[in-house]
Amino acid sequence: THFLDTAHLLCPLPVLKARKTLSSMQTGEELTVIATDPMAQIDIPHMCQEDGHSLVSQTAHADVLTFVIRCGDHKNVE
Repeated sequence: THFLDTAHLLCPLPVLKARKTLSSMQTGEELTVIATDPMAQIDIPHMCQEDGHSLVSQTAHADVLTFVIRCGDHKNVE
């Protein structure tokens, strides 16, 4: 499992960093992303849908959002 801490970064940085990390991962590997920007609740699921990744879980605890993303076959995404 890969881990990405984007706490205290504002939109669009959490999505851009997640996308960059996912691009170097193998299909089926999982990435856990930590974010504090409320927009990530919209942006990260949207990125997963656009890029062919699976959003395994999305949780919120206090101001911290945690996303678990299963890497899709992004090699077909331009």
